[in-house]
Amino acid sequence: MSIKKLTGKILFYLLALAILVYSLFPFYYSVVSSLKSSAALFDVTYFPFNPDFGNYKTIFRDQPFGRNIVNSLIVSSAVVILSLFLSTTAAYALGRIKFRGRKLLLFSILGASMFPQVAVLSGMFEVIRFLGLYNNPFGLIFSYMVITLPFTVWVLTTFMGEVPVELEEAAIIDGATPLQIITKVFMPLLGPAFVATGILAFIAAWNEFLFALTFTLTNEQCTVPVAIALLSGSSSYELPWGNIMAASVIVTIPLILLVLFFQRRIVAGLTAGSIKM
Repeated sequence: MSIKKLTGKILFYLLALAILVYSLFPFYYSVVSSLKSSAALFDVTYFPFNPDFGNYKTIFRDQPFGRNIVNSLIVSSAVVILSLFLSTTAAYALGRIKFRGRKLLLFSILGASMFPQVAVLSGMFEVIRFLGLYNNPFGLIFSYMVITLPFTVWVLTTFMGEVPVELEEAAIIDGATPLQIITKVFMPLLGPAFVATGILAFIAAWNEFLFALTFTLTNEQCTVPVAIALLSGSSSYELPWGNIMAASVIVTIPLILLVLFFQRRIVAGLTAGSIKM
């Protein structure tokens, strides 16, 4: 191997290592901080020599954090299921049926996702209150669809356009209905796309804070981002940093495991849909 190639390889691995450290160090230090007692919390150490799990016990003892995790799981899972169902049917119509105004409708859906949440917050609050869904998980599910649906519709429409038209024509000749074409032709072929979009929608719903803070009132009904915010005291000096770090680690680990478990499908899904509409 030449000196030039060896130097390039070394620089590549050094850059990859630097990116890895930069990305993982904040989470690692959160784990270290969560294992410190209150007295040792502000001592700068990079390894928990005397781990203390008191912070983890405190967040479950002093507030309904377990209920908050269940709320987030229910809301996020429901959002993913509804988003994938609605976006699959919409993507079939937008990706396979030619009609006037199709591209305009697609870009309108994409444009809807560009509005900041605070721009639609007041209007969404009135809708939630009118429907009687305030301080209710169904209100969060309904409001989160505003965030996830434009993204899932756009991505799945791109994937729908990749499927060869001959498969659809063969199914039509065999007498398949549009619903059968979606369930028996498209869905088996779009497994990576469903996994990729579903996980990204789950992460968006799991981490959402503004709607969850606005549309919930009691601690028992709020999701984990709001529950972590409620851990704060009256001033920055009274913030229970150990408890906040422990709660942050708990709510981050499921996302890490989810992404690692479906890593190959996520990569396949994200790279397979790169075509021009």
